[in-house]
Amino acid sequence: MRVLLVEDDEPVAESLRRGLVRYGFEVAWVTTGTAALAVAAPYDLVLLDLGLPDTDGLDVCRALRRRGDVPIIVISARSDETDRVVGLEIGADDYVSKPFGVREVIARIRAVMRRVRPEEHRTGGPDRYGARLTVDRKAARVRLDGAEVALTPKEYDLLAFLTEEPGALMSREQIMEAVWDANWFGPTKTLDVHVAALRRKLAGAVAIEAVRGVGFRLVVGAPAAPAAPALDEPAAGTAS
Repeated sequence: MRVLLVEDDEPVAESLRRGLVRYGFEVAWVTTGTAALAVAAPYDLVLLDLGLPDTDGLDVCRALRRRGDVPIIVISARSDETDRVVGLEIGADDYVSKPFGVREVIARIRAVMRRVRPEEHRTGGPDRYGARLTVDRKAARVRLDGAEVALTPKEYDLLAFLTEEPGALMSREQIMEAVWDANWFGPTKTLDVHVAALRRKLAGAVAIEAVRGVGFRLVVGAPAAPAAPALDEPAAGTAS
């Protein structure tokens, strides 16, 4: 899926762009309303900031909507309900307030695309990983050998992220950005706690391997991880 990202805040745009690319999206990034309206290449969805340096994002939204029915999700630091209502009334399909996490934006993109193009998003059911594990992303449910596994919201988010690309090594920073918050700067010890919980609950169906100093990868159908936690938190004095 091709996304046009219209955002003049470089750190926000870079973080969002990296997250979208990691989930398989193609991203064209521009920083002004004028540049957004000049993009000639086709795209499937627009992520549009309202606080642009050259024009009001609402005017860009209105202009894009006059051109066609491409889905538009407004992203803005404006918390005023009036802006939210006006944005939706002039054609935006959804509205995300800053600060936000990458996973929230991904979820909203998928929800909008299901609404506007339902025929492209029909699936045959839950995703299967090996013979024992299924993840139903639509219902946010996980089953092991047919029985539902009780996961906390963050445990589910972590598993859903790792199963997006089984076998791929994900850094701690990538995981924290996607599952917790795009602007997470604290310690990553909470990640080890959630990994340990998933290992315990899904033992034998999948393994979550730790690569010291880097991150984790999910391996389908691997033997259960040892009971002792394999923490790879950086040593004291080393940036996490």
